[in-house]
Parts: sequence; structure tokens; C-alpha cells
Amino acid sequence: MDLPTRIPLFPLPNVVLFPGVPLPLHVFEPRYREMVRDAQATHGIIGMVLLKGDWRQDYYGRPPIFSVGCAGRIVSLESLPDGRSNILLRGIRQFSIIREAGSRSYREAEIEWQPAVVGTGIAAEQRRHLMALLEQFLSNDAEPPIRKLLQDQSLSDELLVNFFSYALDLLPLEKQGLLETPSLSARAQQLCEVLEFRLEETRLAAKAPASGDRWH
Repeated sequence: MDLPTRIPLFPLPNVVLFPGVPLPLHVFEPRYREMVRDAQATHGIIGMVLLKGDWRQDYYGRPPIFSVGCAGRIVSLESLPDGRSNILLRGIRQFSIIREAGSRSYREAEIEWQPAVVGTGIAAEQRRHLMALLEQFLSNDAEPPIRKLLQDQSLSDELLVNFFSYALDLLPLEKQGLLETPSLSARAQQLCEVLEFRLEETRLAAKAPASGDRWH
């Protein structure tokens, strides 16, 4: 895959994209309308990055962002009459920002692509453990489609780990940490640890006395 070394950046406060995962976006700000037009006219690639720190103070400027993101390629685009658009990205690979550059209304960066994951499988025992934790974590989930994925035996290890890293109700910082792991196996291990922590939190909360109760 011939990938550019300079890409547009789309910083958001609560979205972390992962390779292989689809991401629908509604684009309405003028700067990002320009970004989509330019990307569609060239390589079709947009770099998703997570905002950090007190980004609200300078949202319409250049608030701080994490230096590791995941790029997605535009696979569909619906242009709306008023200039807005609905696009669908598919994650392709992680990247590290070398420096920001460009004079467009949107942000651009010179980037270094992280190596493509070689051997995209995880150990069978690790997969079983992750699946069991996901079943527990989603046991009260009201959305059956995401749970149905766990029954899909054709789901690759890579998509299993990356999709649930993206789709679960985790903190953006937890997802950023997952994105920055050096391998799929490490990401699966870290996802297991996050799920174990969350499940333990839930168990402890269930045991805690209600606010009106008294200890005896």
C-alpha cells in the first residue's frame, strides 16, 4: 500500500480509530468540509487523532493532540445540499506525528507510519480469555448487534481486538492507550486488563451499601 507521508488531521475529543474498523462521521464545520474535499481529490486518507488536555480553550484553533493516531481511508461519501457530508472511513494503520505543517484551514502533519502488524493472530488461550471477559462486560448490553459479533467464528483476531477496543464504552484515554500498544497481542492483553478492572469496579459497586443504609 502506497501511503502518503503528509496527511490531514481530524482531532476529536472522544473518538479513537483502529485499523480495520469502520468509522461513520458527519462533517459540518467549514474547515473539515474543506479537508474532506481535499482528501477525496487526492489520496482519500484522513488521520484521526485524540484531543488532550484542556482542548476546549482553543477548540477552533490548534488545541493539543496526542502524537499517535490512526488513519482511515474514505470508502463512501454522501454530499448533502447545504455542504455538509456523511463519510465512512475504514481504519488502515497507526501513525506518529513528526511535525504539523501546512497552511490550510484544517490541520496537516508530516507523519511516520507505524509498521504494519505482521502475524495478526493472538494465542488461542488469550482469545478465549478475552471472549469470556467481553461476554461478562456486555452481559447487560441492550444492543444485541455488538454481542452477536462474539458468536461469529469467522471474526479474525485482529478485528476482534480492534473493533471492541473501538466500540466498547471505555474512556477515550483507555482507548488511546490501547491504540499505542506495539502489537496486537499486547493490545489484547491490555484490553483484558481494562475489562478486568471495569468488571471489578462493577462488583465492588454492587456490594457497596446504598447511601441511605447504615453500617452495623
